[in-house]
Amino acid sequence: MTESFLKDRPFLENKYHRTDAPFDPFKRRACHGYEYDPTTGMRDVEIREALLQMQEELAPLPHPVAKARAIRFVLEHTRIDVPAQDWFVGIDTWDREINVVTFDPWHREVFENKIPEVDECMKLMNDSGAVAIWPDFDHVVPDWDSLMRLGFAGIRARAREARAEHERRGALNARQAAFFDGIEEEYSAIIDFVDRLYRYACAQTHARAARYANCLLHLRDGAPTDIYEAMQFIYLYFMISESVDQYQVRSLGNGLDHTLYPFYQADLASGRYTREEIRELLCYFLMQWSAIGNYWGQPFYLGGSRADGSCRINELSYDILAVYRETGIYNPKVQIKYNENTPLPFLNEVLDLIRNGQSNFVFCCEKGMMRAVMSYGATWEEALEMDIRGCYETGVRANEVCTATGYVNPLKAVVLTLHNGVDPHTGAQIGPRTGECSDFADFAAFYTAYLKQLENLISMTLRCANAYEAYMEEISPSSMYSATIETSLKNAHDGYAGGVKFNNSAVLLCGLGTAVDALMALQMLVFERQTVSLSELCNILDADWEGQELLRRQALDCPHKYGRNDPLADSYAQAIASFFCNRVNGVPNARGGIYKAILHSAMQFVWQGEKTEATPDGRHAGEEISKNGSPTPGADTKGVTALILSALKLSPTSFPESFCLDLMLHPSSTQGERGLAAMKSLLDVYDRGYGMSLQFNVFDVQTLQDAQMHPERYSTLQVRVCGWNVLWNDLSKPEQDAYIKRCASIC
Repeated sequence: MTESFLKDRPFLENKYHRTDAPFDPFKRRACHGYEYDPTTGMRDVEIREALLQMQEELAPLPHPVAKARAIRFVLEHTRIDVPAQDWFVGIDTWDREINVVTFDPWHREVFENKIPEVDECMKLMNDSGAVAIWPDFDHVVPDWDSLMRLGFAGIRARAREARAEHERRGALNARQAAFFDGIEEEYSAIIDFVDRLYRYACAQTHARAARYANCLLHLRDGAPTDIYEAMQFIYLYFMISESVDQYQVRSLGNGLDHTLYPFYQADLASGRYTREEIRELLCYFLMQWSAIGNYWGQPFYLGGSRADGSCRINELSYDILAVYRETGIYNPKVQIKYNENTPLPFLNEVLDLIRNGQSNFVFCCEKGMMRAVMSYGATWEEALEMDIRGCYETGVRANEVCTATGYVNPLKAVVLTLHNGVDPHTGAQIGPRTGECSDFADFAAFYTAYLKQLENLISMTLRCANAYEAYMEEISPSSMYSATIETSLKNAHDGYAGGVKFNNSAVLLCGLGTAVDALMALQMLVFERQTVSLSELCNILDADWEGQELLRRQALDCPHKYGRNDPLADSYAQAIASFFCNRVNGVPNARGGIYKAILHSAMQFVWQGEKTEATPDGRHAGEEISKNGSPTPGADTKGVTALILSALKLSPTSFPESFCLDLMLHPSSTQGERGLAAMKSLLDVYDRGYGMSLQFNVFDVQTLQDAQMHPERYSTLQVRVCGWNVLWNDLSKPEQDAYIKRCASIC
């Protein structure tokens, strides 16, 4: 790290929120760091009040235009800065203030007046913990190649040309005209905003002001011309899209090393920058997201293959890793597109960072992910060039959107089967009446009823999603994103409403491992050993195992658990996974696309666990459930190879949106050259079996126990949670306890 970066780092760390004040990473946009120049604009609350006063003026406008006008107001009135201790501009208003006159009322209008029955159904599903469902459709990856080639002005010009072509053909109806009007208004507002930043930079006298001004002038008028301008451009697009426009940017670049590499090469060849100067700029660039502190992490990916089989890893890829090592940051999170062609020195560098505590890397196995993407209609070329979105989701570059609909909890289906479709948490009949406990003569009958309950949860999710997704363009037009997508312009459709080739939706499966363990324990206790009747077990679970510690211990000691390469448990895991995928994959959605299955939990392994009663595997009510393709905490006692083999039996590519497995390793197994080879060999086993994503945590139980007792000693300890990294001290005690339990099982 350079002396100037070290000097500026405290400023950067406090740019978006004060590090000496309470901070909620789930609400990070509501925070502020240093005080901005009050002469440059309004406070957030003033902007919000002014927007509300515009509501009557905006009401009759088509939604894309009304949203663009609101965005313009924010960009014209937010306070701004070109700080002397940074290389990236400051935007003070970043809490999606436009929502008070756009998303919020439009969302209410749809759900309260057009589909009230769906609103009620979704509330019941969420309250029960059976399905977590809401309109989660703001995950986008723009066409960064188009953005870098055209700039904001060029994107607007291309949209104008597309509109003119539609008008020449006489094929522009009112809705399509509004689509182009929204793009015109929004990109004009963005260009004017960059001009505003430029003029402010010209008025400053600090040593970096002239460089800021030159950069902003180029970005106002055209495309980036060097790597600094390219990074500033990515940052500006991100801040405006995610923090003003309501659409999260789920990858920085179409492969950050791919997107920035032409600038990197040209700058080094011309002598504009040295490699050390570019590394310094990367420090400032990546620190923006580290300082923003989004709990979910900000993703980007590195690497991937070319059509000739060579790897895209380049010198810039190594420089990005060097910055991570030097700065010690854990956000942004990094996906590595992995294949046999990934250079061993690069792979070892990543593995070394992970084993030394920087676990913000996930390996996305290209072979499996390409097979998954091609399974829903992508060509080989499209699969090769796919983007990694969000945590580790697949996506056809510049031609696919995919919403997250519902997180289905298969463990809750066990509870519903025990209670004849009644949810004990809410008292509501949310599942079909499949029989009282006394009606099940054998495990086969119970399992059949269980699948009916699970099928009902899937069906409820699809029905609700189909109802609300028909209104996506009405609730939140995606003009900023859509303008970057050439197919969307040719179709004259919003990117989320038929504008791209693949208008897909995803249904998520959570807690699979724990559901399997619960079924296996129930089969053993009730139908094999006949230790307890099903009715008695149901009553014991309703009492959360109170006074039944011996029976609970028998349940916990059931030998058939997912994650141990156990034939029986894995057969049921495979069967339930297949049942889910067969019910979801390829089903038409409301936007001309299809549904895709995904084995991913986000935070639902905690939140749905809190709403799920005690279960037959020995789990207490409220405890977390398994996440992703991983086992119940503490269940994987047969080693990581057994865990990988269990996961591969689920046919990961049958979850075409994503499938991720978490591995926890003891530090002693990762030391030295043999440790690196061991980690690589685990990755290769997973990759050869067409696994999709794999992430590591390297811990020993004593360290975690000490960190829980003495948090002040472990302020930088990182933990891989689901598809992102957090600091150990930011986890709740129950979450920490689960990590300690899982770690103890590998020692």
